[in-house]
Amino acid sequence: MAVVKQTGWSFLKKALVLATALVLLAGTGTFDGRADSAATTKKPVPAPQKIVRYTGQKSKAISMVYTTRRELALTFNGLGDEKKMKQLLDDLDKYQIKATFFLPGNKLAKQPAIAKAILARGHEIESNTMNQQDLTKLPYEKVYTEIKAGNELIKQKAGIAPRYVRTTLATYNDDVRLGAAHNGMQAVIGYSLFLHNWEKETPEQKNRYIRKYINRGGIIALDIEENRDLPGTIPLIAKAAADVGYKFVTLQKLIEQGGERKPLEAIEGYNAAVINPNYSDATYKLMYRKETDKKEVAITIDDWGSDYTVTKILDILAKEGVKATFFLRADGTEKNPNLARAMVEADHDVGNHTYSHPIGTTIPAAQLQEEIVKAHRIITEAIQQKPAMIFRPPAGAYDESTLKAIGATGYHTIAMFDVIPSDHDRSKTAEDIVKTVVDKTQNGSLILLHMLDDTHTIEALPVLIEQLRSKGYTFVKMSEMVAE
Repeated sequence: MAVVKQTGWSFLKKALVLATALVLLAGTGTFDGRADSAATTKKPVPAPQKIVRYTGQKSKAISMVYTTRRELALTFNGLGDEKKMKQLLDDLDKYQIKATFFLPGNKLAKQPAIAKAILARGHEIESNTMNQQDLTKLPYEKVYTEIKAGNELIKQKAGIAPRYVRTTLATYNDDVRLGAAHNGMQAVIGYSLFLHNWEKETPEQKNRYIRKYINRGGIIALDIEENRDLPGTIPLIAKAAADVGYKFVTLQKLIEQGGERKPLEAIEGYNAAVINPNYSDATYKLMYRKETDKKEVAITIDDWGSDYTVTKILDILAKEGVKATFFLRADGTEKNPNLARAMVEADHDVGNHTYSHPIGTTIPAAQLQEEIVKAHRIITEAIQQKPAMIFRPPAGAYDESTLKAIGATGYHTIAMFDVIPSDHDRSKTAEDIVKTVVDKTQNGSLILLHMLDDTHTIEALPVLIEQLRSKGYTFVKMSEMVAE
C-alpha cells in the first residue's frame, strides 16, 4: 500500500506541473511551437480616410443681410479669460443686446463653462474653426478638417451644432465655402463693420465713426482677444444703434428674417439703360420745373448718406405723409442696398445720379454713359425693380452733347431744379435752408435737397414741409409730374 500511495502522489504532482506549464504556454502565445498571431502580431493601422473635395453647392457667404428691418447683429470672435468674458456678458445684459459668439474649438475645450454662460444669457454660439487659422491659405483637406474639428468640439462642450462658420479674419474663398457646405453648415460669415482697437479718438469721434457705418442688416464684428477696451466699446455701439433707431438681434434671427435678392438678370427692366455711342440724334426732356396751375411741388433728394441721416429723412417724410424722389449715387447704394430698398418700400421714387458723381461736362460721353448704366444696374439690383427712369446730372452740369449722351442711354427725362437752398453746404443753417425754399418755391417747383451727413437738412425738412403746406402746396413724386 505504501508503494501504491507513493506512485499515485508522484503521478498527481507531474500532472499538476504539466497543466500549469500548458496554461503558461498558452498565456505567452505559444502552442506546439507556433506563435499566436492574435497576441504577437500588431493589427494594421487603417490609412487615414482621404478627404474628397466637395462637389455640391457652396455655402452662402454673408457679410450683410438683405432686409429693410431696423435690425443688425453684433458678433464676437475668439474667447477671453473668465473675468473678461463675465464683464462682456454683463455689459451686453446692461444694454439689452443679444449677440453671436464665434468660438474656436481649441479654446472652448479648455473653458466649457464660459460657453454655457454665453448660452444661459440668451446669446448664440457659432464656429470660429478649430484653431482660428486663415483657411484661405490652407489646402481643401485641411479646411474641411479644421471646420469639422471645431464643430465637433462645440457640439461636445456646448451641446449645440453650429450653423455658421467664420475664419479668424472673416476671409473666405471657394474652398472655405465648399468646406463649410461639406460640413453641413448654412453659411460662411463675414462682416459689414470690423471694429479694431481705438487709437487717440475722442468719445465723440468714436461715436460718429460707429454711427456712420451702422446699417440695417449689418454684421458688426469684434475680436475679443485683440480688443483692448471691450468695456468702453460696448456702450459706444449701443448708443450708436439707439441714435439711428436700430436694435441688435442674434445673427440667426437676422438671417431668418432677411430676404433673398434676385439676380440682376431676373429683374424686369435691368437692361432699360444701355451704352449707346450713336447719340447725335438722341432725344431728351430737360426739366427745371413743371408748368402747371396746380399748387404741387416735388421734393428731390440727391447723393447718399449714412443710415443715421437717410433713416431720419425717411421718418420725417413718413410722419408728414410726403412722397419724395431720391437720386442715388450708386457707389453708396452698392455698399448699402438695404437703404435704397427702404426708399422704394416707403413708396418714394428712386432715380439715377451716376455711379461715382463725376461732372458730366468734364469727362468723355462714353464714360458718362458707363457711369449711368453701371448705376442703373446697381440700383435695380438693390431695389429689386426698375428704377424711375429719371436722371439728375451731378452738380447740375450739362451741355448739349452730354444731354444727348444721357438721353441715348434710355434716361430721357433729365431732372434739374429751380429751388436750391445749397443745403450741402454745412455752413447753411436750418433757418437758411427753410427761408430759401419757402421764398423760391412756386407751382411745379423741383426742390433740390441732399441726404449728406452732418448738414442741417434733417432739421430743416419738417419745417419747410409745414411752411409750404401752410401756403397751400401739396407734394408729389417726379414720376407723377412727368406722367401728367
